[in-house]
Amino acid sequence: MSTNIIDPDNLVYDKPVIMNDTDMHYCPGCSHGVVHKLIAEVIEEMGLHEKTIGIAPVGCAVFAYNYLDIDWVEAAHGRAPAVATAVKRLNPDKLVFTYQGDGDLAAIGTGETIHAANRGENIAIIFINNAIYGMTGGQMAPTTLLSMKTATTPNGRTIAENGYPLKITDLLAQLPGVCLVTRQSVHTAAAVKKAKRMIRKAFENAMENKGTSVVEIVSTCNAGWKMTPKAANEWMEENMFPAYPLGDLKNI
Repeated sequence: MSTNIIDPDNLVYDKPVIMNDTDMHYCPGCSHGVVHKLIAEVIEEMGLHEKTIGIAPVGCAVFAYNYLDIDWVEAAHGRAPAVATAVKRLNPDKLVFTYQGDGDLAAIGTGETIHAANRGENIAIIFINNAIYGMTGGQMAPTTLLSMKTATTPNGRTIAENGYPLKITDLLAQLPGVCLVTRQSVHTAAAVKKAKRMIRKAFENAMENKGTSVVEIVSTCNAGWKMTPKAANEWMEENMFPAYPLGDLKNI
């Protein structure tokens, strides 16, 4: 009789110990839950459960502290990098990371994000880019694509009225204080593995005081996009990836 040997990498449903049993509030098909699990896995594998401080801002991820059993600090809208700066400087031996959406990081928080990165603060920034304000009704975000319809651009985003989509991670990659900028996704098993590797790299950089690391996750918002989860994934591949190509922008 043959014995099946299970590859540990394929145990995708094994829940990290630091993830709570709280039911998630995210919409079906949302990328947030997958990214939460990856962060939990990396923290657990690095043995940093008691040495991690997450900064949760405003937006869909505002309740991240309900799901990951680590220390959290709640930041005002867009101010997560500023709060993370203080937390890391006061606790240099801790892993400090922010978890932010595009409306938080690339709109109201643009100044805090750019200046924290320019100073080379030893933090990791996890950036969820779904090109829309998901929590507040589906309004246009800085990352909304041209011609993309939202609650505030019902006929589609135009350059004349709304300007170009803001590729904030491309800007951050130019700053000398930034050691890692990578753009990943979690729409397939292979993509999930790559995203996890880069989250771990970002956390390692933060612990080794190499400067600021930014992991952008190109994501879906099927509720805001008004699509099924399957259609949202397909739309992301066809439209988001050409605008926001996956891969490393900077890795030193």
